[in-house]
Amino acid sequence: MSNVLYPKESVYNPLTKAEVEPPKPPRYISKFRPNVILEKKQKQDARRTMGPAKVDVPVPDQYLKKHSTETKLQEKSENAKEVRGSCTAKKPPVPTRAEIPTMGIQTKRDFVRTVTTAAPTKPQPTSVDTRKGHKQLLENSGLVPKYIRKKDYGEVPEYLLQRNEEKQRAQEEYDMFVKEQQEQGAMTHLSDAERQAVLEGLKKNWDELHQQYQSLSFVIDTLSKKAHKERLETAMKTLEADIDLFERFKTIYIPKH
Repeated sequence: MSNVLYPKESVYNPLTKAEVEPPKPPRYISKFRPNVILEKKQKQDARRTMGPAKVDVPVPDQYLKKHSTETKLQEKSENAKEVRGSCTAKKPPVPTRAEIPTMGIQTKRDFVRTVTTAAPTKPQPTSVDTRKGHKQLLENSGLVPKYIRKKDYGEVPEYLLQRNEEKQRAQEEYDMFVKEQQEQGAMTHLSDAERQAVLEGLKKNWDELHQQYQSLSFVIDTLSKKAHKERLETAMKTLEADIDLFERFKTIYIPKH
């Protein structure tokens, strides 16, 4: 009955499947393994200390004798004395009293004399930077004015010369423009008499305004009085600026309208 209602493969009757493990890859074995094992075995066998050491047995006749390990000096022979004392080349004869000695030969005594009389060497000037005594040459410390030894020391730089030339050229062009405008009649030049007459007229006007300013009432309490005072002050300042202009400049040009 159960077989009819429920099939073999269902949620209530799952089929168990055997898990198949994948085969493992073969383990890596180096091709030098036999050689390494052989070398290791040879070295281990050479360092074994079990049992008697394989050393040659000393001969009874070759025992250690007294003073055999000390260093010995070379024995002197009679032939060596003869060789050392003999000389094949003959020395020059002793000079006579009348012979003049050769000049320019320096002896040991002359060398000592020249060394003692020679002037002592002067130490190089140095500067100390730190309290621990760090030294350096004074020339490389920046305290010596090296710039005075330059070839172009004291000469005007090129950019200043170029700037002065441009300034002079601009002034010449401006003077030419003013001269051309004056020649064309666009500007008129005031003579000294005219300039003096204008200056006197300005001063006269300023005196009149100053007299009116001094004649104002002591108490200014209305708007009309304040406005009148401000107008007088503004006109006097304008006249003062014009008078200063005419007094400072001797040459004055006036454009034609």
